[in-house]
Amino acid sequence: MDLGVLVIRGGVGALFAGHGAGKLFGAFGAGYGVEGTAGFMESLGFRPGRPYAVLSGATELVAGLGLAAGLATPLSAAGVIGQMVGAARTAHRGKGVWVTGGGWELPLINGVVAAGIAATGPGRYSLDRVLGVERSGPGALLTAVGVGLGTAALVLSRRQEAPSGDDAPGANTTADPTADPT
Repeated sequence: MDLGVLVIRGGVGALFAGHGAGKLFGAFGAGYGVEGTAGFMESLGFRPGRPYAVLSGATELVAGLGLAAGLATPLSAAGVIGQMVGAARTAHRGKGVWVTGGGWELPLINGVVAAGIAATGPGRYSLDRVLGVERSGPGALLTAVGVGLGTAALVLSRRQEAPSGDDAPGANTTADPTADPT
């Protein structure tokens, strides 16, 4: 079981960190750097976009690295959960479930995987185990979900109503409309 948890943590964490690096630096072809991400964030109603772009990218980078390494696992999982709730409520909202229509399928999968890792614990091959701070079970799950939902609610409460028409998400000329918004 420890090996399976390592594979899941490592894969999901690394991809999540790469996505954050794309938002911040345009790395790995996973994003358009802070300025491109800022334009997209503004199109979603997060103004000014730059601080939200940095917050979003940094959360994904740090939470992804933490999840991959099994470090501060419930809090790393909370970062993934919070980001995915935010993505589902903004960029993927009103588009149905399936990713083929721009829906919230992948944010849900990522959030559920992160919650499952928090509940199961990071396993033997983790920095939490090495440091003697490994947590699992209902408390770790409630921490991850509670902190993730709480931070998502806080950030979403700062959102201004998303514009319609030419300023709607994807229509903003400062953001690349082909960019993955999560």
